[in-house]
Amino acid sequence: MVAVGPDGNLVPVLAVEVPTEANGGVAKDKMSITWKIKPGVKWHDGTDLTADDFEFSYKYCVEKTTGCTNLKNFESVDKFEIINPLSFKITFKTATTYPWQAFVGQNGYVLQKKQFANCIGEKASKDADCQKANNAVIGTGPYKLRDFKSGDIVTYDVNPNYHIADKPFFKEVIMKGGGDATSAARAVFQTGDADYGWNLQIESAVLEELLKGGKGELKIATGPSTERIMFQTTDISPEAGDKRGELGTQHPFFSDVNVRKAFSIVIDRKIMSESLYGPAGTPTCELLTWLPYLESDKFHGGRNNCVKPDFDQANKLLDDAGWKKGADGIREKGGKKMKVLFQTSTNALRQKEQALLKDAWTKLGVDVELKSVDAGVYFGAGPSSNDNVNKFFADIQMYTNGATIPDATAYMCGISSESVPQKANSWAGNNHPRYKSAEYDKLCQDMKAELDPAKAKEIALKMNDLLVAKDYIMIPLIARGLVSGAVKELKGVKPNAWDSELWNIADWSK
Repeated sequence: MVAVGPDGNLVPVLAVEVPTEANGGVAKDKMSITWKIKPGVKWHDGTDLTADDFEFSYKYCVEKTTGCTNLKNFESVDKFEIINPLSFKITFKTATTYPWQAFVGQNGYVLQKKQFANCIGEKASKDADCQKANNAVIGTGPYKLRDFKSGDIVTYDVNPNYHIADKPFFKEVIMKGGGDATSAARAVFQTGDADYGWNLQIESAVLEELLKGGKGELKIATGPSTERIMFQTTDISPEAGDKRGELGTQHPFFSDVNVRKAFSIVIDRKIMSESLYGPAGTPTCELLTWLPYLESDKFHGGRNNCVKPDFDQANKLLDDAGWKKGADGIREKGGKKMKVLFQTSTNALRQKEQALLKDAWTKLGVDVELKSVDAGVYFGAGPSSNDNVNKFFADIQMYTNGATIPDATAYMCGISSESVPQKANSWAGNNHPRYKSAEYDKLCQDMKAELDPAKAKEIALKMNDLLVAKDYIMIPLIARGLVSGAVKELKGVKPNAWDSELWNIADWSK
C-alpha cells in the first residue's frame, strides 16, 4: 500500500493516502487502521486489484505452514475486515503507536488471490502449480514479468496499464542474477554494460579502483542494515534426526552464554571496518542503529562501547567453562573438540570477513571450518536446502539485515521464540539462532502494548542489550550502508535503505 521512503516517511503506492488519525484512517484508540485502495489499479493480467486480494494475502501469511516470509508483519493483527471492494480495516490485538505494519514497505506486498488461491499451507512450497506460480508472479507494478530463469535472468516488459500516467520510462527491464559483486561493479563503472549494480559489497580499495573507470557513480543509502554473526543454540548434527535444529535440543557448546561471549569479545570490528568497508560501514555493537534508538553522537561504538579485543578474558571464560586446550592446541571437553562450521554467502568481501574472524577464533583454540554458499541458495532456496539461512544447519552464520519500517517492534519481536524456524512452520521465521528467552519474549509483549514512544524506545533498547551484551546471541559487526552503482546517464535513482532498491523504479529514466 505504501513504500517507506529514504527518510523513513511513508509514500503512497497502491493506497489513496497514508492513513492517519487526522484523516480518519487510524482509530483514535490506536486499535485499528483503515486502508483505501487507489481506484483503477489493474493486475498485469487486466483484472482489478480489490480488497479480496489483500484479505487473501493476510490469510495466506498467517497460516504458519505456508512459510510466509512476511509473517512478522501480521503477528499483531487480530482481525481483517473488508469494508467495500476498495477499502479494508485491520484491527490489532492491542493498541499500537505504529499501525503502518501490514502491507507496508518491502515486506508488505500483496498477492493476487486468483493466482495463489490454492497455495495456502504446505502446498505453497510443495505443490507443482504453486511453485510454477512463484516463478511467474502477476503483479501491479510498472513492469510485468515476461520470463524468469532461476539464478540467471529475469526479463520484464513495460506495463501499459500502469496506474500512474506517463510512467514508466523503459520498454523493458532485464535483471541479471548470479555472478559476483566485483563483476557487477565493473559492468557499471568501467564498461557501462549494465545501468545499475546492486549490493556492491566489495572491499573498499577494490571499489575505489573500479570507480576510476568513470562511467558510473556510487549510490550509498544509510539506514538500519547491520552485518552480524549469530550462534546456533540447538543440535544441528545429522545424528539428531527429526530433532535436528528443533527447540528442546542443545548445541554442545554455544548453549553456554560464556562460550558465546568469548567468541564475541575477540572480534576487532575497527580493523574489519577500516580494511574492508571504508566509507560504506561503521563498526557497531548495536542492532538498533537508527534514530530514535541510537543517537548519531553515540553511533561510533554504541552505548555498550565496542571494546578492543580481549583475549585474556575470552581464554579465561573458555577455561572456566571446561573447554581446555589439548596437545594439538584445540579446545576440548568430555572428549569433544571445539570445532565450528561458519557459513555465509559467497562474496569476496564476506570471505575476507570470515578470514578475520577465523584468525581470532583460531587463536582461542577453536577449529574453524569456513563455508560459503551461493547467495541464491543461502537466502532464497527455502526449506528444500540445508544451506538456507532459515534452516541454519551450521554453528555460526553471517549476513546483513535490518528493520523494514522505522518502528522497531516487528523487527525486534522477529527474534522472539514465536519466530523460531522449525519443521512445523516450514522453517519460516527470523529467529535463526533459535533463541529462547522468557525475559526477551516478555519485553516483546510489553513493547507491543506500550503507547508511550519514549517508554517503547527504552524497551527496544533493553531487547537490544539482551541480544548483544547479555546473552551474546546475535553479534553486530558493521553498520552497513547499502552500496549500489549507477551509470551517470541513469536518472531518478533515490538510494533507500528502508525499502526495495527498486522502490521508485517507475521514476527511473535515461
